[in-house]
Amino acid sequence: MESPGRGRNPAARAVSPRLVIGLLTLAALAVSIPGALHDAAGRGAPYLFSIEFLRDIPKRLEGPGRLRFVLQPLMAILLGVRSGRADAAAGRPPFLRGILFHSGHRGALVQSGLETISTVLLAGVLADSVFQWILLGISYPGAALVIGPVLVTVPYALTREVAGAVARR
Repeated sequence: MESPGRGRNPAARAVSPRLVIGLLTLAALAVSIPGALHDAAGRGAPYLFSIEFLRDIPKRLEGPGRLRFVLQPLMAILLGVRSGRADAAAGRPPFLRGILFHSGHRGALVQSGLETISTVLLAGVLADSVFQWILLGISYPGAALVIGPVLVTVPYALTREVAGAVARR
């Protein structure tokens, strides 16, 4: 039995990796905003989905950091397989069909998906912000909030759907 003065120190608890990555992501996005606003004012339009945005996509695929276009979807796929198998074992409907057609399961499925991929999702946004600075000399928060999540959520959702359906058979 622990004596009263010898309990765990709350300040000594381990900090969650999700919290650290989340704070770093928020900081990167916050630091990006002034430059992106200045650039948008000079261009007369926001960067996201502009011609420049489309022209810069090949730079993202060829330059430093291109490995993340393999690693992030791969991590999402592995998490999707694990989650899809867990859905089947728990008797939940396949992920996408559950979200679209089973309102009773929708909230739980969305929540479990976000809990599962949140760290990888935050890391994707952070990586896109950092590599924009490296490749483009400026970071656009809107683009990071689109590219990073697409690399994670699409492969995760599709893989979780397929893995759940396969595990049921």
